[in-house]
Amino acid sequence: MPDTLRPRILMIYTGGTIGMKENPVTKALEPFDFNHLLDNVPKLKKLDYDIHYHQFHTPIDSSDMNPRHWGQIVKVIEDNYLDYDGFVVLHGTDTMAYTASALSFMLQQLSKPVIITGSQLPIGEVRTDGEENLITAIQIAAAKDTDGSPMIREVAILFENYLWRGNRSTKRSADNFNAFRSNNYPELAKIGLGISFNKDVLWRSPVKDAPLGVHYNMDTNVTFLDLFPGIQENVVRHILNTPGLKAVVLKTYGAGNAPGEPWLFEAIREAVGKGIVVINITQCPNGLVDPKRYSTGLELAQTGVVPGHDLTSEAAITKLMYLVGRGMKPDEVRYYVQCNLCGEMS
Repeated sequence: MPDTLRPRILMIYTGGTIGMKENPVTKALEPFDFNHLLDNVPKLKKLDYDIHYHQFHTPIDSSDMNPRHWGQIVKVIEDNYLDYDGFVVLHGTDTMAYTASALSFMLQQLSKPVIITGSQLPIGEVRTDGEENLITAIQIAAAKDTDGSPMIREVAILFENYLWRGNRSTKRSADNFNAFRSNNYPELAKIGLGISFNKDVLWRSPVKDAPLGVHYNMDTNVTFLDLFPGIQENVVRHILNTPGLKAVVLKTYGAGNAPGEPWLFEAIREAVGKGIVVINITQCPNGLVDPKRYSTGLELAQTGVVPGHDLTSEAAITKLMYLVGRGMKPDEVRYYVQCNLCGEMS
């Protein structure tokens, strides 16, 4: 019988730098066997938690992460949801924000923590950030509110000094230990001598005591269209006429502005007329789309483009995958992409 008084945490190792160690002979980085995790991170024994792990058979470089792998992570969480107090997903940093955003949509009515972490240096390195990230992520996954319920009830990214909402996060640095940032939403917790939770900004599902709702079908017939000075009509039309395309994240300037080229608005209008959903998000790290602020933003809205408000690129593309994957009609996608489903937009 498990000890119900000890927090039960399931670690899910997908791959990434955190799970690597140097081969003493070849000096190459290799995934280490998580059977020996306590030997690599002996401090875990001091937590007095009941920690188990699930290791992907073949570790995934985060550059290779895709919706099929997201489904595998979700399946592990679904199968073990009632048996654990929290989940820690170990993941490479390059696509971590995409995975965090995707999981937030795929795991609806989440009432337990799913903490995603990784590291910039392998866990076996002398100066590694992996050890502290792993320990802190496990502590956060085990943290309880004053009423005994989980403190965190959402998908979040833990890196160095901060806990960020997963679907608000973006990787901001390839070489700093504080590699992630949420530009339009405050930190969920700050890590210093202790862990200080920002309770006022934590997500709570509006549907109380609802069972976990799991969705697997993420439709990848979506794409980004980044505007830039000098963008050509043939390029835009080629993207918008991609066979099978169902939705586009249009990344515009400032508060949602675009070049005032008549052909651009006509091409977008034609795409929308064919049932392609186009949402407008800003290329700026901070701020949001306001389609009424400038004339070109208003003209885009008049073509049928819908504002993505302050969605990150990662949340915008995965939200479209989720909504289209639900089998929604274009008008339904346009409506729900503007709704705050799990804390992804203000």
